[in-house]
Amino acid sequence: MADQTYDAIVIGSGISGGWAAKELTEKGLKVIMLERGRNIEHIKDYVNANKEAWDYPHHGRRTQKMIEEYPVLKRDYPLNEINLDMWVKDSDCPYTEVKRFDWFRGYHVGGRSLLWGRQSYRINDMYFEENAKDGHGVDWPIRYKEIEQWYDYVERFAGISGSKEGLAQLPDGQFLPPMELNCVEKDVAARMKTIYKGKRSMIIGRTAHITAAHPDRTQCQFRDKCWLGCPFGGYFSTQSSTLPAAMKTGNLTVRPWSIVTKILYDKDSKKATGVEVLDAETNKTYVYKSKIIFLNASTLNSAWILMNSATDIWPDGLGSSSGELGHNLMDHHLNVHAGGIVEGYTDKYVFGRRANGFYIPRYRNFFGDKRDYVRGFGYQGSASRSGWNHDVAEYSLGADFKDALTEPGGWSIGMGGFGETLPYHDNKVTLDKTKKDKWGLNILSFDAELKENELKMRKDMLNDAIEMLEAIGAKNVTGGDTNPYLGRGIHEMGTARMGKDPKTSVLNKFNQVWDAKNVFVTDGSFMTSAACQNPSLTYMAFTARAANYAVEELKKGNL
Repeated sequence: MADQTYDAIVIGSGISGGWAAKELTEKGLKVIMLERGRNIEHIKDYVNANKEAWDYPHHGRRTQKMIEEYPVLKRDYPLNEINLDMWVKDSDCPYTEVKRFDWFRGYHVGGRSLLWGRQSYRINDMYFEENAKDGHGVDWPIRYKEIEQWYDYVERFAGISGSKEGLAQLPDGQFLPPMELNCVEKDVAARMKTIYKGKRSMIIGRTAHITAAHPDRTQCQFRDKCWLGCPFGGYFSTQSSTLPAAMKTGNLTVRPWSIVTKILYDKDSKKATGVEVLDAETNKTYVYKSKIIFLNASTLNSAWILMNSATDIWPDGLGSSSGELGHNLMDHHLNVHAGGIVEGYTDKYVFGRRANGFYIPRYRNFFGDKRDYVRGFGYQGSASRSGWNHDVAEYSLGADFKDALTEPGGWSIGMGGFGETLPYHDNKVTLDKTKKDKWGLNILSFDAELKENELKMRKDMLNDAIEMLEAIGAKNVTGGDTNPYLGRGIHEMGTARMGKDPKTSVLNKFNQVWDAKNVFVTDGSFMTSAACQNPSLTYMAFTARAANYAVEELKKGNL
């Protein structure tokens, strides 16, 4: 068997785990990255990357058998024929729902970095300060000036395309050339600027796609097949970016099929000594030792590992001394949407499949606006023209039917809201010790829901979307609010929040577990509040910052 002692252990290989491995190995540490699922090798294992709908038995759609075998995944878009093997099988990895929570997971090397929506936004002091100002949760232990350089750092490496807008609520970054709004979106954005006098803005999404020459990756090809794995490396993923960089150092060992069941703790030194691993294929148990541990298993699995690392000192798990471990579970609440028809532009079409859309940054409860709820929301959406398969029911036969198939349909525009969820102590996950998964391990129990503040916010999310579309001249505008459940944003956050006080938080300002200073948690677990932007860029920045700090402390002999 390979050496079982390393300088550092990284648990998880997704967006934050990949960054931890890259940063630690490049700083000279010998690292093992443990992934509970299978290996996926860049390019070679993207087996469906060049397929079209007609290459699948059911044109890529879900089947009745799939619906039966994936009772959770079927609740939303992830259940399909084209990348089913990238999602966790519900029967192997069940969980208990005291209240409904839609948990969509991918257990493999790269994790959800192969599946994410790639929208990448900074958060600044307007968000970092809100907990303290409105009294929800605890205050963030840092401010924007402390993380700004790390946003710069990770953006340059990951490759974030975007436009510089000078918006107070949405900091600009180190951008590659932006993708373009299409002709309808450009006109709508201009109308919005005039109508709302600059208080509401529509911009092109800021997305983790290479749009300029890059030494190791090929520019985005506008195929919009991202969640099949990109053989060009056009978007940021562990496989295309951080893993090659880490492997290049010669300091990284990757071990798939490795379920970390607990972090081992020494009460005399008050530090972790390593981890216990269950081999997912053989069911054998191994121990790996290290000087430092980066826990990046994703928010809910990281909470599970910490809770499962119970000792006689902390019966509720490592990091539970504050009583906050597993609590303050957040996600962005979705499924509020509106759409309409845009007349004209019949001489315009689009080229390629832009893997991006427009973004409307938050404007509620900012700039003097005051609502009957706190925090706010943003929107993501696009305008598009229907293709050859638009409604031609009136042409059922002959030449007219054939002619209709050669002409594109009309333009439409739609948007969906991304709302912030507050960090409620009673929105939580706990261990359900009465039920077990495929490997005989206790499973998680979810008890979290949207509350009055979010439900009030959703009314504005719907009404504002309809209002804006009607204001810019869209016709037949309709909207809806469906499935108001947590989990659907796939932005789980907060179960091991950072803070200023060990009595009210799990982690300190450098993502260290208060109870074990050589354990760092840098996935979504650490988030003290959710903001309303997609959070992955923030995970990257905090991970790079924490890794830098960990190595400095290791050199000083403090770890």
